Amino acid sequence: MSQFLQQLLNGLSLGSIYAVLSLGLAMIYGTLGILNFAYGELITITGYTMYFATQAGLSFAAAAALGAIAAAVASVLMQQLVFRPLQRAGFVTLLFASFALSEVLQGVFRQAVSPRAKGIPLPDALSNTIVLGTLRISTLTIITFVVAIVALAVFAVFMRRSRAGLHMRAAALDLTTTRLQGVSAGRVILLAFALSGTLAGIAGVLWISRTATVTPSTGATPILVGFIAVVLGGLGSTVGAVVGGFAFGLLEVFLEAYLPLGVVPFQFAIALVAISVLLYVRPEGLFGKAVEVKV
Repeated sequence: MSQFLQQLLNGLSLGSIYAVLSLGLAMIYGTLGILNFAYGELITITGYTMYFATQAGLSFAAAAALGAIAAAVASVLMQQLVFRPLQRAGFVTLLFASFALSEVLQGVFRQAVSPRAKGIPLPDALSNTIVLGTLRISTLTIITFVVAIVALAVFAVFMRRSRAGLHMRAAALDLTTTRLQGVSAGRVILLAFALSGTLAGIAGVLWISRTATVTPSTGATPILVGFIAVVLGGLGSTVGAVVGGFAFGLLEVFLEAYLPLGVVPFQFAIALVAISVLLYVRPEGLFGKAVEVKV
């Protein structure tokens, strides 16, 4: 029982990172219908910002704040320089544009910084452990979960209580109608990218706190999981994205803990098979809406 609770806490901590990241992806998809494959590079930008900040002598907390800000700014620049000029293009064009942007950014990281991993010093407090009976809980696990939950709660309040949040929810339902009602679509889109970038920055800080390193491809694994979580939860559903993120985190941790040692290297593949079976039964995802197609 104690092992189960231990893994449950670990799964919730990891899943909270995926949930924050998936929420940012779902926000952009819900507003513009864009699957931004360059979203993972925002995590990498967060990591490199933290690396250079700590090298300059700043504290980890200051480096983390700068990393989140850098991700938000980079997200807005993506929208202004890449997606805005292509706003009238089709889904496939935008998809390939995001792929290209991802590859370009990774190339820039390799040439401008280094293809090798860069270490980021973590504060000693993150390595402390709290013992509760037979449970051993690291402070990093607790901080990760609390920070992620606070970020998700603030986002939920913003979307439900603020005027800008109301405009974003309306745009997610029907951007054209929202524009006709006098709402500035440009501002809504810009805000959506800024918020999603901030969420990526928060997820990036939490991810870097676990790995303590950054490479040009740091964002590859979390962005892949983020997309899986969004599809699992249901495309366009922010609640589904959050639930999908937690679900994948729990599944990943429990598979690693309970699979035989010889099978553990295939845990990611097994998780994908399990999710594929679920999507076969419910193609619209956990919280997605089925669409009837008339032929």
